[in-house]
Amino acid sequence: MSKLPDLTKRLLLGRALSSSQQHEQLLPKRIALPVFASDALSSVAYAPQEILIALAAGGLVMYQYSPWVAAAVVVVLLTVVASYRQNVRAYQGGGGDFEVATANLGGNWGIVVASALIVDYTLVVAVSVSAGVENLGALLTFIQPREVLAAICVLAVLTVANLRGIREAGFTFAVPTYLFMISILGMLAWGAVRLLSGTELRAESADYELRGDEADIAGFALVFLLLRAFSSGCAALTGIEAISNGVPAFRKPKGHNAATTLLLLGLVAMTMFGGVTAFAYVTGAKFSEHTQGSHLYDPATGAEVVHSEPVIAQVAHTVFSNFSPGFALVAIMTALILFLAANTAYNGFPVLGSVLAQNRYLPRQLHTRGDRLALSNGIIILAVMAGLLIYAFDASVSRLIPLYTVGVFVSFTVSQIGMVRHWNRLLARESDQSKRRRMKTSRGINAFGATLTGIVLAVVLLTKFTLGAYIVCIAMPALFLIMKGIRRHYDRIAAELEPSGEDVALPARNHGIVLVSKIHKPTLRALAYARATRPSTLEAVTVAVDAAESQRLQDEWEALDVPVPLKILDSPYREITRPVLAYVKNVRRRSPRDVVTVFIPEYVVGHWWEQLLHNQSALRLKGRLLFQPGVMVTSVPWQLASSDRLKGRVEPPGAGSSRRPPRTGARPGGGSVSDRD
Repeated sequence: MSKLPDLTKRLLLGRALSSSQQHEQLLPKRIALPVFASDALSSVAYAPQEILIALAAGGLVMYQYSPWVAAAVVVVLLTVVASYRQNVRAYQGGGGDFEVATANLGGNWGIVVASALIVDYTLVVAVSVSAGVENLGALLTFIQPREVLAAICVLAVLTVANLRGIREAGFTFAVPTYLFMISILGMLAWGAVRLLSGTELRAESADYELRGDEADIAGFALVFLLLRAFSSGCAALTGIEAISNGVPAFRKPKGHNAATTLLLLGLVAMTMFGGVTAFAYVTGAKFSEHTQGSHLYDPATGAEVVHSEPVIAQVAHTVFSNFSPGFALVAIMTALILFLAANTAYNGFPVLGSVLAQNRYLPRQLHTRGDRLALSNGIIILAVMAGLLIYAFDASVSRLIPLYTVGVFVSFTVSQIGMVRHWNRLLARESDQSKRRRMKTSRGINAFGATLTGIVLAVVLLTKFTLGAYIVCIAMPALFLIMKGIRRHYDRIAAELEPSGEDVALPARNHGIVLVSKIHKPTLRALAYARATRPSTLEAVTVAVDAAESQRLQDEWEALDVPVPLKILDSPYREITRPVLAYVKNVRRRSPRDVVTVFIPEYVVGHWWEQLLHNQSALRLKGRLLFQPGVMVTSVPWQLASSDRLKGRVEPPGAGSSRRPPRTGARPGGGSVSDRD
């Protein structure tokens, strides 16, 4: 039983990998594409749908604008891909937009980008998993009333898969990602063949009546509605920045391979997004969300259609003429790619967190790799934050989407401005004309990208602020302040701990104090160890909570002729901590240049409930003594028989105990030897 936790960990995560095996976790392009691009590819499942939801508020007549809105999104998509190809060639450290902004615009702008990316990665996981459950519900209807539970279960599976390591997760996710690409591109190709052969493709929802709350709009209202649809469609761009943050995971040459993967991503995402939107338009598919100002009615019954099939499912139904295997393949692969899209964030967020931790903007534990060489702490934190969002928003994609694009376009814009300054700095030092021409071309691409993404950011804030984007506008400044506070803390501690002459001076003397509650083996062992350290003075101290018990201890002490004087502290109010603290302070006050070492015997137990059965006064004393200057605290452990279960072997009570060395500081599973509580 003692090995059960380790066995469970090995079964879930696999055998531990040594640091020398880290190069084995690097990804070739064929694996990097599904690992880092699944988020952008998965947007095919909800970005066209979000365009239709936004346009539906103006009634059916607004659907005629959907191809133009999609075309505008494709232009932005290709621009961002072209811009980030310059980023990954120039910056390969894994910091991505944070590294670009910090190096070229200063630390504060780097933190702005980092806060935006943290929000974006969390939403990537929440939206992707929620959308996957929604699409799977079109095939397995029993999931629909249990979407939150299903989303949390999927989140747990993804977390475990990523804790096993990036390369293993990449191989696991590569097959379904490529199957999704094949199924969608195959659906589009088959649909094109049927259209060219003269077959009429008409979605089941084409006959539904669409009523928008903002019908008969014109002028500014019309422009605003189109801009809202455009900003909704820009959800298709999320995930592109993950490749920039994940460059260290690529095989060499890292920059070239990352740029090639970006190009492939852009071409495939453009084809799939544009194709699904076009077929939704051609087949007359309708989708609405009554919470977004539109309603669908079935003319045959006159009843409102409360639950519409996702747009991509409607297109699959129509193209395959309800051919079950074809529709089932698209539905299953769409759900899988949406689940796996979260893997983009699982690979990008931990790397970003590690870079931020190295720069002292986040806790240093985020830079620590686990048994499988994955950045385990970042993976777990991302899973927890995404799980809270899924629960808070009931796994509703339409409620999460308005929060989605603000963070990513903040990082897009700031990063591209930083790249313009990067090229300006290099151009000022470069004299070779051919290199200058290439740099000017790259600068032009980044300048155009900065302008376009800045405009999109303004549109997103204008059209989505009241729909939920204000939450992101609160979260990002909060994260900014938290990271600044963490950096100030680390800087202050570093300055405080900087070695100086007086810090290395030896203390004049060492006064040893052994805390005693009764005479038994742990007490005698603590006394023996304290004597072995040869302090300048040594005494045992007990607190007289009960006069009769203290007298018995005094008599037994004298009877055993213990070679250490016993000091009994009065405690009229039956306290233990305060008298000991007062006594230690008094010793320090008499000799400020000396140190006081307090030895505390403690039990080491094997069950959590055993800790509740033993006195916790020593733990409280440790906590208080640690704040006293010039005071050292040493725990002297005594392993009880029950602790053998944690050592993987069984020993008779007390066997070998006298040979076990004591140790300094707190010990997991330990408890006080005192029985006064």
